[in-house]
Amino acid sequence: MSASERAQALPLKKIASMILAELEDDPRYDRANPRSPDTLAKLAAPPMAEYHAGKTHERDRETL
Repeated sequence: MSASERAQALPLKKIASMILAELEDDPRYDRANPRSPDTLAKLAAPPMAEYHAGKTHERDRETL
């Protein structure tokens, strides 16, 4: 199962909390973004809707 498939199985707030945990020590993030999982979930909703509508495609990390 790919990472995107595993992420699909998680609630959006759980994904937001995981992202916030990863970014916790980044001072640039602290200055630029709210620390609310609800806010991050709202920001993530439009791209997730595009993903679920089939408007996105998986990219190879090596070629980004």
